[in-house]
Amino acid sequence: MNKQNKVAHPYIPNTVPQVQAEMLREIGAQTLDELFDGIPEELHYKKVMNIPKALSEYELRRYMEGILEKNINTKEYLNFLGAGCWNHYVPAVCDEVNQRAEFLTAYAGDPYEDHGRYQALFEYQSLMAELVDMDVVNVPTFDWAQAAATSIRMSSRITGRKEVLLPKTISPDRLKVIKNYCSPDIECILVDYEEDSGQINLKDLEEKLSANTAAVYFENPSYLGFVETQGKKISKLAKSYEAITIVGVDPSSLGVLAPPSQYGADIVCGDLQPLGMHMNFGGGQSGFIATHDDLKIVQEYPSRLFGIAPTVVEGEYGFGDVLYDRTSFAKREKGKESVGTQTALWGITAGVYLSLLGPNGMYELGKSIMQKSQYAMGRLGNIPNVVASRFESTNFKEFVVDFTHTGRTVKEINKFLLDNGIFGGKDLSEEFPELGQCSLFCITEIHSKEDIDRLVSTIQQCLDSIRNEERNGVHAKN
Repeated sequence: MNKQNKVAHPYIPNTVPQVQAEMLREIGAQTLDELFDGIPEELHYKKVMNIPKALSEYELRRYMEGILEKNINTKEYLNFLGAGCWNHYVPAVCDEVNQRAEFLTAYAGDPYEDHGRYQALFEYQSLMAELVDMDVVNVPTFDWAQAAATSIRMSSRITGRKEVLLPKTISPDRLKVIKNYCSPDIECILVDYEEDSGQINLKDLEEKLSANTAAVYFENPSYLGFVETQGKKISKLAKSYEAITIVGVDPSSLGVLAPPSQYGADIVCGDLQPLGMHMNFGGGQSGFIATHDDLKIVQEYPSRLFGIAPTVVEGEYGFGDVLYDRTSFAKREKGKESVGTQTALWGITAGVYLSLLGPNGMYELGKSIMQKSQYAMGRLGNIPNVVASRFESTNFKEFVVDFTHTGRTVKEINKFLLDNGIFGGKDLSEEFPELGQCSLFCITEIHSKEDIDRLVSTIQQCLDSIRNEERNGVHAKN
């Protein structure tokens, strides 16, 4: 509200002078400033806030659309970015269902009014449990990073231990979230990887395992795209120290790759974004946690779990919370972890996606992705001085391309690609400097042979340009 003329702002609630005066009388305060008496004086903002004049609805829409139009989206540009947010096809029915008024909220709902949403989320949990070969799946968390961090805290409570081992190939952003969630109770210790294959170094893992290890966490496929083939050995080593095995997984891979339960996982987590969610400029993330039906583990879930039960009417069933007393809704400040607004809507969306594709569809999806990524690696690897993939392991949809010996940096190559209407791979030179000039590319079912060929030819043009510059004597040395 403008203090000079006491004019209400149409987009700032409760700025009508009469409404403010009534609210102040109700709580026994004389001025708005009294509401902030508990904030130290040195933290008060003394200047006049620069709140612009309110625009009309049309003017505001035009202004905001002008800002949004500065973005370049994946409909305009060919996209090969992944690294935690992937460009998959979203069936129209996913959007149709999740935009329905009775579902359109992040909340999981309450038992007195949301039986339909409860059932939808129960169906999602059942489908997801079948996909990951587990018994119990939670109402979704915010994203993979939170799901992994929560899984690690669960393992610490179960074992009473304060260390977790993670691979050095983990996403640096995901690791930051995990460390934040674990601090100050749990220490995160990184395990080396094999230089040629990227696989976890089992010798280093064994040396770092101890009686204080709560869990061993690894990802399959890894953040760098390769399939970790030593799952059973990793799990066996963890269990020899009575530690819990946690596996982070991309669910779109489980039509062709064995679920983590088959190589010893006690807890499985990951992101639902590949299952019917748009990239949304980095949004659309939603994490899941899955375990066996073991009360010792289930009672450590902080998230809500929905179950099915018979009603007093024979043949009818109801849906509701399982072990509600373990959540922060019941325990409040004594809760294991605060659970508020999550991403239940994306759980419903994933349920729609999984019910649409079914087992055969998930197999076809995974097979198509692997075939296309193998083709892309083969084509890129045929470019002189380019290595694809950098690691001698099987890859799913992402792979590391090494440009170190081309004379171009990843930054230069990505700029050239962008100038030609292509989002290139993610630059790994800062996250993993030991790999040199490497880039993480992502291929999914949406990429055609022509798309991949265009990527390859554009990179070839970029690298050819450096040779022309050298011949003309104008290329500066790096």
